[in-house]
Parts: sequence; C-alpha cells; structure tokens
Amino acid sequence: MDQIRVCTHAGPGSEPVIKTVPWQKVGRKAALIKVGACGVCGTDLHILKGHWPKPLPWPFTLGHELGGVIVECGDEFTEDFMSKPLKVGSKVMIPPLMPCGHCYYCIHYPQTANKCLTPVYYGRYLGFDKAPHMWGGWAEYVYVDLEMLPGTKIYKLPDDMSLRLGALSEPLTSCIRAFNRATRAGGFSWGDTVVIQGSGPIGILAVAAAKEMGAGRVICVGAPEEPRLKLAREFGAEATVNIEEIKSPEARIARVREIVGGFGADLVMDCSGHPTAGPEGIEMLRDGGTYVEMGQFTDAGSIDTSWHRICTKDLNVLGSWGFTGNDLPLGVDMLYRTAGKYPWLKMQTIYPFTEAGVAQAVKDAMAMKTVKSTIVPWPELVD
Repeated sequence: MDQIRVCTHAGPGSEPVIKTVPWQKVGRKAALIKVGACGVCGTDLHILKGHWPKPLPWPFTLGHELGGVIVECGDEFTEDFMSKPLKVGSKVMIPPLMPCGHCYYCIHYPQTANKCLTPVYYGRYLGFDKAPHMWGGWAEYVYVDLEMLPGTKIYKLPDDMSLRLGALSEPLTSCIRAFNRATRAGGFSWGDTVVIQGSGPIGILAVAAAKEMGAGRVICVGAPEEPRLKLAREFGAEATVNIEEIKSPEARIARVREIVGGFGADLVMDCSGHPTAGPEGIEMLRDGGTYVEMGQFTDAGSIDTSWHRICTKDLNVLGSWGFTGNDLPLGVDMLYRTAGKYPWLKMQTIYPFTEAGVAQAVKDAMAMKTVKSTIVPWPELVD
C-alpha cells in the first residue's frame, strides 16, 4: 500500500472530499495508527455549521473520537503518556486536546491543563496542508509524532477492548469529569437525583456515568423517542421527557418536578448544546442544587435569563470543558468494566469511509436519526 485516504472539508457547509496522501515513513518518535472507528461528535457538527468561535485551518480532517491500532512506529516510540508500553499491534486512542506541558495553566494549574494556551488538537487545529496530512480521525490512518508535536498524547487501550468502545472513551471521559467537578464542588453525592438535558451521545453517556457514579435517580430530557429517548432508558434513565411532545419550557419544568418531587432535582447537567437549556434547567433544580454546563463546546448563541434566579435559588453553577490526561483512565476503565452492562454498541450507527458515507453520517447526526454516527474505515478491525 503506497497511498492513504483522508477526508477533508473546505469550510462550513462544505461536502466531504476524500484525498490521497503518500504512505508516510515514520520518524523515530512517531507512529502510524490505523483507524478502527471514529465517532461524529456534536462539536464536529457545530464546526460544519460555522459555530466554532476561533479561526480554523480549512481544509482539514475532522474526527477526534477514535480507536485505532499502531501499524508502524519509530524506535523511540515505546510508551504512552502514562508509561504503558506501546508496540506495533497496540490498541490506542488519542485524546483530542493535548496540553503543551509548559504554559501558565499546565505549570500552575495542572488539573486545569485542559485550558492550555497552546494545545495540540487533532481533528481541529492541524490543517491538511501540514505534512504528512493525517491529522484527524475521519481517515484510514492518523500520524502522530512526539518530536514534531511534543504535546501529543497517546493512550493505550486494553488489548481485548473493542475499537468501537475505544471510540467512545473520549466523550465518556468528558462526562465523568463533569460529574467529578460537581463532586469536588460539593454538588453531587451518592443517591442524588440527576436530570440530564439532551439525549444525544453525550446525554446518553452522561446517563450511564451518573448511574455508575452513584446517582439514585436519573431523568433524561430530550428527543426524539426513537432512537434516543428509548436508548436513554436502556442506559438507566428511569423516566424521559420528550421535548417534541411537551413543547413549552414551563410544561417541561413542571413535568420534571412531578417526576422527581416538587422541590426539584439535586443536579441538572446540560448535554444538549442548545442555549435555551440553561434558564430552563436551573428551574428544574431544588434550591441549593447544582447546574453543570458541559454541552456548549461551540458558540451556539447567547441566552436570555435572569441571574437573580441563580442567586435567589442559592445554586452552584459549574462549567466543564473536556478533560485532562489524568481523567482518561476513568472513561476507558468504565467502558471496559461495564462492556456487558450497558448497550454501548447500540449507540453507534456504522458508516463506510467514503465521501457518501461520511456525508450521510453527518446528515443523519444533524437530523438526530442516530445517537452516535460512527465512521469505520476498516470493518475487519471492529467486527
């Protein structure tokens, strides 16, 4: 094989174009990763809608939720960033946000290194024009080079872990970090009642994370019933509220309070990415409750609200942005440990790595026909 196919987009609203690049001779601290599966993230969709608030290096390759296998590596590419040994044949994932390790936040606030000032970002900030052109997961292979990009981090997956599960490790870890943020702030504890706003992939994963982390009751607010709300219940939501049937915020707030008890939930987490979720969600909380915003990864617009409600209800309000490297084992371990407990693979709808396949994966995700559109360049790696 002397050619590798990668998918590019020229800008917001553009159609996918698959280009071929030469097979890359890996450097001494580099590796070539064969992509088994890569998810279509809500952030990818917002980027394609033009919502990303910073300049992007169009054209580039999207995709950062990937599980793959090392097929070539240099002599000095021997371990992941947590010192686990790597070799040809090792299954790995790549966290998309990779802190530099030497900026203000990395040095002084390592637990907030997700706010690194100069991070490496696969699937976003590395343009196709940068050789060797394989910088995102919507591709047959991804190239990593610890000499070229020292902030790069590779994480080893268990040898017998499905690469489809590996592709869920990045979004699940984001959910776990958000709950841990609430725990550290005193806003989430064992037995709490949790409401998840949003029934997309992050919402479904948050339902499972809440259950595994000790929530007593979990309610999911979203749409549509098929496939999303139905799957939320399979993942452990005791009740769901369909926003296509209960159309006003006031009615949805009343319905949630009816389910959880008149005073409201202990914690509400927004996984929807819709700007109207916040003002609605804080009214689903009991006084003294905690609101966690983890769904606004792109700028979807401002909200009309009164901060008086946050003050008078005595609320904790937290934001959670991605995760740092120390969080990653939590997501991978949860997926591995609960592989038979939750219907993880039912989240994923598989699409071939063709221009038509990528376009359909994006279209179906935007139309909410899928929970997690997943692009599979090499079906033999995930079957």
